[in-house]
Amino acid sequence: MRTISVIKYACTVVGLGMLFVAFLFYANTQDFLKSALTTSGTVVELVPSRSFDSTTYSPVVEFKAQGGTLIKFTSSSGSNPPSYSKGEVVEIFYQKSSPEQAKINDFFSLWAGSIFFGALGSVFFIVGFSIILFVNLKGKKIEYLKKNGVPIKAKFQSVEINYSLTVNGRNPYQICVQWKNPATSELHIFNSENIWFDPTDHINNEEITVLIEKKNPKKYYIDTSFLPKIAG
Repeated sequence: MRTISVIKYACTVVGLGMLFVAFLFYANTQDFLKSALTTSGTVVELVPSRSFDSTTYSPVVEFKAQGGTLIKFTSSSGSNPPSYSKGEVVEIFYQKSSPEQAKINDFFSLWAGSIFFGALGSVFFIVGFSIILFVNLKGKKIEYLKKNGVPIKAKFQSVEINYSLTVNGRNPYQICVQWKNPATSELHIFNSENIWFDPTDHINNEEITVLIEKKNPKKYYIDTSFLPKIAG
């Protein structure tokens, strides 16, 4: 289905984009630390920031830069409960050319951007890439069975709705057939690939061709080439 194709590539591209942003945050922080000056500052205030149903507190720090200039800045990261208390002395990193953009020597304060975009980007990329990998492997399996599979005739049983998969509020259909292996007398139940329309009215035969791997009937493909194609 076209929607799944869009989702897999969109997730992969968005994930890669976020991972690139995470790398930029990491590189910028590394460059900042290489040339940064260090000093001590004092937490003079805790600024509350409300987001959705929670409130976080960001420390406001005051310190003297090189030359004696008094600088006050608000940390870009907040927490609840507060990570710092008023009057607490903290280590500061700052650039001589822009001391107002100082940062507290704290792991989260320094690396929050890299962590956030890295984690979110990894999730998107893994989801998208996993779908691409799954679809490609499934496609190769189908192509292999089309070329090398042993054709058998299985008895049509029913058309079922696959409730385990939902895309845009829709569930695909599957054709269900049965075949009794004459060599082992075992009954095999086969389900077709997902079909995004109800195929019931297009099934005119009691038997449907299934391509199975010669030594392993659990690997199979139901031939649905007799069904009409969805207009693109």
